Amino acid sequence: MRVSIHKYISNPEQFKQQLLGWSQQFREVVFLDSNSYPQEYSSFDCLVAVDAFTSLKTDLHNAFEDLKQYQQTTKDWLFGYLSYDLKNDIEPLKSSNFDGLYFPDLFFFQPKKILILKENQLEIKYLFFCDDEVEQDFEEIIHSKNDSFDTLDKVKVKQRISKELYLEKVTKMLEHIHAGDMYEANFCMEFYAENAVINPLEKFQKLNQISKAPFSVFFKNNKHFLLCASPERYLKKVGDKIISQPIKGTSKRFFDTIEDEKSKHNLENDAKERAENIMITDLVRNDLSQTAQKGSVEVAELCKIYSFLQVHQMISTVTSKLDAQYSPIDVLRTTFPMGSMTGAPKISVMKIIENQEETKRGLYSGTVGYFTPEGDFDFNVVIRSILYNQENKYVSFSVGSAITAQSVPEKEYEECLLKAKAMAEVLKSSGI
Repeated sequence: MRVSIHKYISNPEQFKQQLLGWSQQFREVVFLDSNSYPQEYSSFDCLVAVDAFTSLKTDLHNAFEDLKQYQQTTKDWLFGYLSYDLKNDIEPLKSSNFDGLYFPDLFFFQPKKILILKENQLEIKYLFFCDDEVEQDFEEIIHSKNDSFDTLDKVKVKQRISKELYLEKVTKMLEHIHAGDMYEANFCMEFYAENAVINPLEKFQKLNQISKAPFSVFFKNNKHFLLCASPERYLKKVGDKIISQPIKGTSKRFFDTIEDEKSKHNLENDAKERAENIMITDLVRNDLSQTAQKGSVEVAELCKIYSFLQVHQMISTVTSKLDAQYSPIDVLRTTFPMGSMTGAPKISVMKIIENQEETKRGLYSGTVGYFTPEGDFDFNVVIRSILYNQENKYVSFSVGSAITAQSVPEKEYEECLLKAKAMAEVLKSSGI
């Protein structure tokens, strides 16, 4: 099915940028960058997949079944995304909020060309019928000039929900918690710009540079772009092992080392943040148990602090062993949408947040990733991301925080602004 060629790369960092620049000529692009972040479950430093040989694009109806058939028929590498609103395919839910982006609910493609970089080793995996293009492409890549230009227009970002309205909505959610309708909810709000002309490559490079997140993605499907600096893994499958790493708990980074350590220490010992994380860890355990071998669900790490360039985060790691009767798609369907972006109990929360939020989430708080020919996979959580529809010139990013019984609406609002900072900075916004 695919030819496999290995090459030695003397300057991996430079080559990574050349790969990204070279990929821009194609209609479909997925560029995954782990940014050399020290993590136990990493498979590569950088992976590029371009140029669809086949693809699957669908709305939410029977989306998981269509994906299952596509994955089982191709038995090849597939790259793409699941949008948050596929929840409506799994549960009797609906989404009627405003959507300015118009991305398909699900999109996957089988690339003609894949290049995987790990340290100094490059593996090139091309479909047989285009393997004669390997050497020519490699020459093109190493001579690729990654000339980026600055966007001429300053993007004026607006807030979909005003501060006053946000505080009002969080207060309503606290009423739901006190009434026993839910324990915790991830409530999100959108920042957006209309008539925005941006250079997606340049914006991604800036976002990636200031974030250096382990699950960064540049995604392009013709005129639809995702520029993602996610620190969070949703789900990974290696053989029969399933790994989920939900994030709940955020604190600020400081240039001053003592202040920074203090911020980290405060997060580690914050009762509210720990309660948030433990609730979601419990939800993930419950989700994974639906496809797991009996007694195989384990919490490998609970409330561990990981530091990123922008923020400190509290992350837990939950693992399970997959029961042989279930397919890779079954694992995704029974855990989607991820608990860290919904709350607990999941279905009740999804109804409440749908009523309070003003924007259809779409790909935000969905997932981007890939399947291998063996049926293994790795998917991130789409957060800290800019979404762009080049055709209608609409640019959007959303942020959220976890609302629990201890939430102070003002503090939740501040956390949202902290998370919005990197994306706002990248878009040179004068609106936040």
